[in-house]
Amino acid sequence: MSETPKRLAQDLWRWTARHPEWHPGEFGSEVASFALRTGEDTILIDPLLPPDPDPVFELIEDNLGDRLTILVTIPYHVRSSEAIWQRFRKDVKTAIRGHPACATRLDKTSGFRELHPEKDDLPAGITAHAIGKPRRHETPLHVPSHKALAFGDAVAEVDGKLVVWATDRVDAKMERFHRERFNPTLEPLLELDFDRVLVTHGQPIRKAGRAALRQALDGRPWYNRG
Repeated sequence: MSETPKRLAQDLWRWTARHPEWHPGEFGSEVASFALRTGEDTILIDPLLPPDPDPVFELIEDNLGDRLTILVTIPYHVRSSEAIWQRFRKDVKTAIRGHPACATRLDKTSGFRELHPEKDDLPAGITAHAIGKPRRHETPLHVPSHKALAFGDAVAEVDGKLVVWATDRVDAKMERFHRERFNPTLEPLLELDFDRVLVTHGQPIRKAGRAALRQALDGRPWYNRG
């Protein structure tokens, strides 16, 4: 695991930690978190602190701007958001943003603001996007400053390729659901300006991310429970 943050690009970092609730086999045993700096904004995406949090805290401290925003792509990924908010809220303006359901996973909600896809103004021009039919709680994030698209659980990386992660074993019914109902809700993301794809499960796609996502949407859904 890369518990010490590693630089992916200018002002963009990634670190990993053991999954706090689900302990499958090799795939899924670790999850990734991301940090970035753009202008006077410091952004964290789905942060999970490793057992030794000091390297992550040092990264945040070294890159604090006027605002620290903790973005949560899916309520399951609230994780260390509140601990980080508690640590830095007295230093800079700090907020946790995510789907309204995130609030149920927080002890205190005073630092939380609901995120409404395609309506809210997020720091650094970041936009959140609704997916799913019926609509899921997950909201992928477009980060224009780094030409990146970040997913929670809907899309993962396996063997160097992106896959659309099914919620159950893949049979003819599941394939039809993805082809006719779910994948079409991801299609609009291809119109965004991005080259990188940041996933919490698997390795990031550093270039040609749009083509990788297109291939995933055209392919068979993928399922793994460890």
